[in-house]
Amino acid sequence: MKIFNEIRDNLPAPVLSGSGISVGHVVATCHEMSIDDALGTLETDGLNHKNLDDVLVYCAERRCQDDGATCPGCRLRLRMQGIDTMDQFIDGFTQITLGDDGPVIRGHGTSSRHFKSMDELIRTWEGEEYWYWARRVLRKLRHGVRRANVKGEPFAQDGQTPAIILVKPQLADNIGMCARAMANFGMDSLKIINPRDGWPIERVRVAASGANYVIDDAEVFENVEDAVCDLNWLCATTARQRDLSKPVMTPAEAIAEMSLRISLGQKCGILFGPEASGLSSEDLETADALVMIPVNNAFASLNLAQAVLIMGYCWMLTREEKSLGRVTQNEKPVKTGSYRRADIPATKQELIGFFEHLEAELDARGFFNPSHRRPAVVHNLRTLFTRSQASAQEVRSLRGIVATLTRSKGSTHKSKE
Repeated sequence: MKIFNEIRDNLPAPVLSGSGISVGHVVATCHEMSIDDALGTLETDGLNHKNLDDVLVYCAERRCQDDGATCPGCRLRLRMQGIDTMDQFIDGFTQITLGDDGPVIRGHGTSSRHFKSMDELIRTWEGEEYWYWARRVLRKLRHGVRRANVKGEPFAQDGQTPAIILVKPQLADNIGMCARAMANFGMDSLKIINPRDGWPIERVRVAASGANYVIDDAEVFENVEDAVCDLNWLCATTARQRDLSKPVMTPAEAIAEMSLRISLGQKCGILFGPEASGLSSEDLETADALVMIPVNNAFASLNLAQAVLIMGYCWMLTREEKSLGRVTQNEKPVKTGSYRRADIPATKQELIGFFEHLEAELDARGFFNPSHRRPAVVHNLRTLFTRSQASAQEVRSLRGIVATLTRSKGSTHKSKE
């Protein structure tokens, strides 16, 4: 598949021969969908799994820069134009309209642009990092969906863990990372309210990194009321202070409340708001309590998946089924404290033998000077090595070190030159 330059928006752009489709559009489509669905949607003659690799490599390695071309919508295009701020971006258009009946922002350019909202303008004006997307699609093309063979299974029965409820999530990657955090900490029920990019989304499964059962069992709703109608108790996360007469809890306090209620047969849930704005006052109406995570008050905004992870971590701390790290057929549960695998501390006889060996060599070299300090120094040395709880093998290694360091010069082995 050949790539050549074509003028788009007064600048050269790399496009596929015979189709006029930009490389960036190919990358974006493959990033949004499965490879097969993307190829079917693009309907470009000659573009298949084999030569798609070449197109993706072209973008991933940013070969367009060598050709002096960039795709519309790519962040590299703004860099080529010398645009570093949103003010400069806006000034490049004659006008930018926001929403259907929203305000109009005027600049000194020659073309116009429309955005659904100010949030969309702020979020997208810099353009997308298509080259980064291309690398992810390449991995999917060459190796399949990452960890697609890892299916996982629910941690508990229906209703035995709090439901995670995402209100109008904007980024597919965030939804996937939320699912991964849920699987990490044994929370199975995912409810999604009006996701911006629809449902299902291929990128969600990729970002979930094996938490496929959470994605497969996820429920999608149009509004908060439908999503929470089967719950007995609901809390909502927020970083902003709200003028609402509702209890305010830390994550640990909210988890304790839900653990008690779930043990009594009640169903509970945790509400999380959109990435850009958080939950609205209307979203909070049905919540029984607000949850505020302890943070740096000068920088309180958390990523959506981070907030889910913190709540999940607090939940797992209350579970008897928790473990430190993973447990497999070849890996047993780990406990806190000194971890020795199969090793056990050396016997006292082995330690005393080492002490006597070390002290004899130190005596021979006049280390204990003045001599009246010898008992105190010996006591400190024995206390130091006893505290280490060295294994039998480690004691043998220490004795070997002492022997090597104290060996006479004449007996030192020298390699032949």
